Amino acid sequence: MASFWSDNSAIRRGLAQVGSTAGRLRGYAAFWLKALRQPTIDLALRTHSGLVTRIVEAPGLSLSKAELDELVSQLRVVAAKSLPEEDLTYGIFSGERERLSRAIVTLISEEATGRPIAFNALSVMEVELDGEPVEVTHLGLVMVDPDERGQGLSWVLYGLTALVLFVRDGLRPKWISNVTQVPSVVGMVSQTFSDVFPSPHPDARQSFAHLQLARGIMSRHRAVFGVGEEAGFDEARFVITNAYTGGSDALKKTFEVAPKHRDEQYNAWCARELDYGRGDDVLQIGRIDLAGARRYIQQDVPAGSMPALLAASAVLALQRLILPVVYWFDDTRPFGSLRPWLGNGR
Repeated sequence: MASFWSDNSAIRRGLAQVGSTAGRLRGYAAFWLKALRQPTIDLALRTHSGLVTRIVEAPGLSLSKAELDELVSQLRVVAAKSLPEEDLTYGIFSGERERLSRAIVTLISEEATGRPIAFNALSVMEVELDGEPVEVTHLGLVMVDPDERGQGLSWVLYGLTALVLFVRDGLRPKWISNVTQVPSVVGMVSQTFSDVFPSPHPDARQSFAHLQLARGIMSRHRAVFGVGEEAGFDEARFVITNAYTGGSDALKKTFEVAPKHRDEQYNAWCARELDYGRGDDVLQIGRIDLAGARRYIQQDVPAGSMPALLAASAVLALQRLILPVVYWFDDTRPFGSLRPWLGNGR
């Protein structure tokens, strides 16, 4: 009899686990379908137990004044916990619709209370490359409530939104940029994205595309990352000198307190290349492509997650089977040597 009830209990637990997994899969499927369908993203996804992640694209355009004020207020709550004695005024913290119309906000909150605990604010910048306008997604500012650190939030804050944008844009490679003096972030960007410069990796090379984009970013978009006009820029090393003069002053760190990467090469590289007393930053430029998306899914998303495994399989399937067909039939946008149909016989 005991064996019968024990077996029944095991069956019930197994059915509950199947039901829970099915529920998570339905949630992930709905998330990706909405991401692909919406003209501007406004999605909520349960990424951790008890936590909800919201991704809002161009909130300055898509939200009402009350909704926008509430979102900015939530970001300031996290900032106040991270920097209790400072007041950030640049970028998203200004509350200006024009600034927030180019932003993509990823906000992690407690599911039960709605209390915000972490965010990432990306920005989309238009820069000229080879005489044509291109969009560069700036990875932006990341803040985590000090009381909530160590919960494994980095895979959401540093990669999930970039992956969503990449998928939503038909898996076309997208340029990204990052400005930081934090060794752990330098390492994360170098490991996650493709064709990153500068980086300690021996194969990191500055291409003319990198240089064009860097010049465009530094000439037109310094306000996005709070760097003043008086800051210098070393084009050979992509180092911004005296960077903390344009509203981001409170973020300046010494090397000793800047979070380190578990791989010592990134820590040593930052110590060698950046003058922390002066307040230097590095401007990294790279791309998210299929190789980068695969690395992110396999290395950064928590292991053993069924949705992550399914996503990895989907990426591989798209790379090997479906992607060339999608590109061939989409005659509205360029990809590699393929050019959009102009409608005039050319």
